[in-house]
Amino acid sequence: MWRELRKIWTVPEVRNGLLFIAFALLLYRVLAHISVPGVDAQQLRLFFQSNQVLGLLSLFSGGAIENFSVVSLGVGPYITASIIFQLLTIVLPRLEEIQKDGEAGRARINQWTRYATVPLAMLNAVGILTLLRQSGQGIIGDMSLFAWITTVITMTAGSVFLMWLGELITERKMGNGISLLIFANIVAGLPQQLQQILLTYDSSQALLFAALAATAVATVVGVVYITEGQRNVPVSYAKQVRGSRLFGGSSTHLPLRVNMSGVIPIIFAISVVLMPPVVAQFFVTAKAQWLKDAATWVIVTFQNQTVYAVLYFTLVVGFTYFYTAIVFKPEQIAENIQKQGGFIPGIRPGQSTVQYLSAIVTRITLAGALFLGVIAVLPLILQQATGNPALLVGGTSLLIVVSVVIEVVKQIQVQIQMHDYEGV
Repeated sequence: MWRELRKIWTVPEVRNGLLFIAFALLLYRVLAHISVPGVDAQQLRLFFQSNQVLGLLSLFSGGAIENFSVVSLGVGPYITASIIFQLLTIVLPRLEEIQKDGEAGRARINQWTRYATVPLAMLNAVGILTLLRQSGQGIIGDMSLFAWITTVITMTAGSVFLMWLGELITERKMGNGISLLIFANIVAGLPQQLQQILLTYDSSQALLFAALAATAVATVVGVVYITEGQRNVPVSYAKQVRGSRLFGGSSTHLPLRVNMSGVIPIIFAISVVLMPPVVAQFFVTAKAQWLKDAATWVIVTFQNQTVYAVLYFTLVVGFTYFYTAIVFKPEQIAENIQKQGGFIPGIRPGQSTVQYLSAIVTRITLAGALFLGVIAVLPLILQQATGNPALLVGGTSLLIVVSVVIEVVKQIQVQIQMHDYEGV
């Protein structure tokens, strides 16, 4: 281990990349504490602490939205734009053709995603300002039209800056920049959660906290096991005669990961779960009584732990299958294997191979989907059992943190191996 750590520091590309990432994350956390003028920070903090769903939103912004900082929108608008274009790629054949053009096609779609991030960020900024004004807690005072527009532009610029910062991190080839920014948000909230746990600690609860620590360790082990788990499908290549020479005849395997979608299903599910109560907040003070009652019912329903957990679990499982269907194309894989002269032993090439791969992915995805669903609702179950609110989103955040760390470690190992090969 120490030899590998020394290699990290001795390889210039790896060392400079890690230093840049550390500087970028530090800059992000500094910006997260620069508040937008005209907001009562104390009332805003109380407002978020009093709402479970908004508290979840605050966690994934690393407290930036709770401080109403210039980067309070986080990378949410960019993620939303990315999801939109991923879905459009399935619906619109023209976009699918562009994506198949290789690096140039992906670059065009990425550029369109950046353009779409700007209006989405402006829309989010207007929605948050309207929500805080209608909260009736005096969070935002009377703002002039100029101050309103300035605040929206500032928040939009902050989100675009984070998008640019995330892409700069990705260029260092040490992990996905957007994932690392989310990772920094979650880690930044850990000291406050530990403080809450220590303040409520009682010597009579020592056994309980030991059990919770063991559960956390077991969760980390499970996340690593599922994230690294894969099903190897054997693939054989027939021998080919080219001129007077014989080629091929090798055997390899096709790795199918248990969790192909990563943490994307949880991000999707969080977005859907957050939407109804956040939208309902706009209509709590509506003049129409039926609309006011409906908004109150939605907020109260989503505050119910059982309803929230069941809906959250169902959405995570459903989105796992949905996103796996997006990223895994058995038809294309079967076609590529057949073009290269390969086949799966005992399976006919063509449609039979497609059906075989689809059946395997369906079965192994079930294990990954159920695991993600359990991880998502496990903190809610622990909260009901212990009554400790600090455990509210521990499972989801732990999953994201462990997944990002695994990805970064793999990227660093690749960089070190490339440097070793160059030396040879």
